[in-house]
Amino acid sequence: MREFTATELEAYLRETGNKPLLLDVREPWEFDKASIEGSTLIPMRQISEHTHEFDSEDEIVVICHHGIRSRVVCHFLENEGFTNVINLAGGVNAWAREVDPHMPTY
Repeated sequence: MREFTATELEAYLRETGNKPLLLDVREPWEFDKASIEGSTLIPMRQISEHTHEFDSEDEIVVICHHGIRSRVVCHFLENEGFTNVINLAGGVNAWAREVDPHMPTY
């Protein structure tokens, strides 16, 4: 499993023009408080119900609050045959501190 820091992900998105699926696995109330633009919310508890919606070869960046739940989801996706998953280390908390200081924190 690959990992990006918040600044690495921001640079990757900006410089490469790649459009990976930004998969936010937090709860809806968390997503409503703060989210990375363009991300898709599917709470961690619902991931297994939605894996059929994704291509197992697509690049997927998994996001949560601090990077713990997203790491678990990355491992789950890899076990399901997904080959290109990336964990956002530090989650949206790191994104708010390092990339977007206007993003609310909680």
